[in-house]
Amino acid sequence: MESIENVNIFKMQIIAIAGSILLFLFILYLVRKKRIKEEYSLLWIFFGAVFIVFSFWRQGLDYLASLIGVAYPPTAILLILLMAVFIILIQFSIIISRLSETNKTLCQEIGLLKFEIENLKKEIKKPNS
Repeated sequence: MESIENVNIFKMQIIAIAGSILLFLFILYLVRKKRIKEEYSLLWIFFGAVFIVFSFWRQGLDYLASLIGVAYPPTAILLILLMAVFIILIQFSIIISRLSETNKTLCQEIGLLKFEIENLKKEIKKPNS
């Protein structure tokens, strides 16, 4: 009979494997359905693959945890998840900033075009002298 610790670790590993694979498949599904552009999904796919690798390879997780000084290896996965979220949020902040600047430029160009159109309309309405 196995000890309670081994059973919990095994169950936790099965849940981690299932969750990682489901996340990976969900991201691929969203890309396939064109709900996420490929360029924005790369980080999600990368970190999904990292989670899958560490879910299967427990010794690698133990090594990573000892390398970064974490006493409890599953906490290392939580740290990777937190880093992934921060990196993805930074990527989205960069994208939003770029889109904001593009929108501002487009609004300015539309304003100039409207001004020119109004001036052309005024010139057309003027009687020829």
